[in-house]
Amino acid sequence: MRDSSLKAPRQKPLPDAACFSAAPAIAKEAASWLSYLAGERRASRHTVEAYGRDLAAFLSFLTDHLGARPDAAELKALQPADLRAFLAQRRRDGLESRSLLRAFAAVRNFLRFLEKKGLARTDVFGAVRPPKRPHSLPKALTVTDARDIVDPAQRAGEAREPWVIARDAAVLALLYGAGLRISEALSIARDEAPVGAADRVTILGKGGKSRTVPVIAPVRAAVEAYIALCPCDLAGGPLFVGARGGPLSPRIVQLAVERLRGALGLPDSATPHALRHSFATHLLGKGGDLRTIQELLGHASLSTTQIYTAVDKARLLDAYRSAHPRADRG
Repeated sequence: MRDSSLKAPRQKPLPDAACFSAAPAIAKEAASWLSYLAGERRASRHTVEAYGRDLAAFLSFLTDHLGARPDAAELKALQPADLRAFLAQRRRDGLESRSLLRAFAAVRNFLRFLEKKGLARTDVFGAVRPPKRPHSLPKALTVTDARDIVDPAQRAGEAREPWVIARDAAVLALLYGAGLRISEALSIARDEAPVGAADRVTILGKGGKSRTVPVIAPVRAAVEAYIALCPCDLAGGPLFVGARGGPLSPRIVQLAVERLRGALGLPDSATPHALRHSFATHLLGKGGDLRTIQELLGHASLSTTQIYTAVDKARLLDAYRSAHPRADRG
């Protein structure tokens, strides 16, 4: 498949009041809440859209459940049984635990928004057990596999221009070598590229939070190799571009990793984001401090970073079971 630069899709407008099955005042507040999330709370577009769908489903459920479009009085009169019935309905609709937990959070967040205006109450949530959070651990690559994925030599047989292969390798090097999300790596401007003596890069992460991360010499070398080969004028624009000179699409990087998976015999869990997981897991395995790793990853809470302690323990146990001579004897 030929590499191409995809134009960024036009963002859909936020849902307006007409999108919600509720009394006019509540429907209007629903639209205001989404604008508040996108504006003051600086939630990501994906989060706002998902919360909008969850809220629309909740209000539609209440309309059928109560026999009328819910207004403030009915929201104040909600009982734990109503919320449990909504969760049960969404489970029957096929929602998995992670999506069900998000829907629960969305409804609670919206009702808190209304509660401040005297239009709802949230004490009812205290009597409802939220859906269990799924216990899935991030799947990190081995050190060897991570190195192979970021090594441009592994793609030597591909019929692609050298600068394209160097570009993809530079992006992947930033994911594994600096722990960036793919969106963060692709947001770097050429004028802020970590090259030469610039051994760190400042990026804008989730929630609009800025952080500065160090960039080790091999990663800087990968970026420099790409810049040297790139035929496009990068000055004043993004560091990473597609074949037509526009901003590089994350999908192009994902496709490159898919091809590498096939060539290297790696599992489907070997994705660009898995390189970020590998960054954290490998640092922790070498004695990295959890607080420092939290800062490098841009996690708002240490509890989010602590999941990597479980990943590292799981990897140690796997190694023990496969290597210890008495592991198969219980």
